[in-house]
Amino acid sequence: MTPGNNGASTPEEDDPFGYLYADGQANGATPPPGGGGYGYPGSVNRVRAVGERKYGQQTAQGGYGQQAPTAPYGQVPQQGGYGQPNAHYGAPETAPGGAQTARTPMPGHGDGGGRGRGPNTKGLLIGAIAVVAAVVIGIAVAMTGGGDDDKGDQAGTTPTASQSAAPTQQETKTADEPEDLPKIDGKALKLDGGTSLSADVKGAKADGGFYVNGFNQVGAKVTWTFSGVKKAEDLRLYARYSVPGTDAYATLTVNGKANTQPLGLKNFIGSPKGDYEKGWQSTWAPVSLNKGTNVIEISCAEGNQCDALFDQLWLEQVP
Repeated sequence: MTPGNNGASTPEEDDPFGYLYADGQANGATPPPGGGGYGYPGSVNRVRAVGERKYGQQTAQGGYGQQAPTAPYGQVPQQGGYGQPNAHYGAPETAPGGAQTARTPMPGHGDGGGRGRGPNTKGLLIGAIAVVAAVVIGIAVAMTGGGDDDKGDQAGTTPTASQSAAPTQQETKTADEPEDLPKIDGKALKLDGGTSLSADVKGAKADGGFYVNGFNQVGAKVTWTFSGVKKAEDLRLYARYSVPGTDAYATLTVNGKANTQPLGLKNFIGSPKGDYEKGWQSTWAPVSLNKGTNVIEISCAEGNQCDALFDQLWLEQVP
C-alpha cells in the first residue's frame, strides 16, 4: 500500500456497496466488474461469490490461491439437477488416489428414499387401548367378586357336594360300635343247679331289681343264648355282680368250650364283709364268638369260690 491510497483503501472505509451512494461515487467507487473486485479503487478484494472458493481440490486454473471462473455478477451459477454432480464440487473419492466410500444412512433417519421415519404412533395407540381395557376388566371382576362374597356370607348350613355334615350322635355311636352287641338281665338267663331269682338285696339295675341268687353251690349254672353276631370275633364279656366282702370266681364256657381264664368275681372295691348291698361291682373276661348264634355258660365247678349274686351280662368290643 502506498501513501497515495491510504484514504478509501483502509479496511474501515472499504465499503463494497459504496458505489450505490453519492459520496461513494464521488470517491471513485465503481460496480464490480465481471469476476473482479468491487468497491473503491484499490480496495482489498476480500469478498468472493458464493461457491467461488473450492476446498479439497485445486482451482480451475491449477494455481494456488487463484480464483476459478465465476458467473457474471447477479447470476446464479448453473448447477446440475437434483442428484446430479455439481461442477464446483469435487468429492474426495474423485480425486486421484481418493478412496471409494459408501454412504451409510443414519439409523432411523431415512429409508433409502430420503424420507424420515417418525414415531410409531400406531403402536402407542394400541398400547393405550390395551391398558384401558385391562382397567375396565379389573373393575368388572372386582364388582362381580364382591357379589360372590356376599352370597358366600349368606350361605346356609346345608352341606354342598364337597362338604360333609357333622355326624349325628347316632352316626357317632355306630362308628364306635359297628354292631349292636347283646345285653341281658339276670332274670332272663336260664337258671340251673339250684339258682333262682330274688329282689331282697337292693342295688340291682335289672328291671324290678331282680338278680340271680343261690349260685354259691357246686353245680349252680346260668346260661345265656343269643344270636345276631355279624362276624366271628374276640369280644369282652362283662358281668355285674355282688360279693359279701370276699373274692369269688366261676368257670366260664363259650360254645361248649371252657374258657382258658375263669370269670373273676373279686372284691375290687373293698366292700365290707357280709354286706351284699354295698358289694355291687363289675368284671370282664375275654371270649371268642362265632358268627350268628352263641352260647355262654357261667357255672360253679369243684374248687370254685362261687358266693356271688348276678345282676346283668353284656358284650363289648375289645378297645
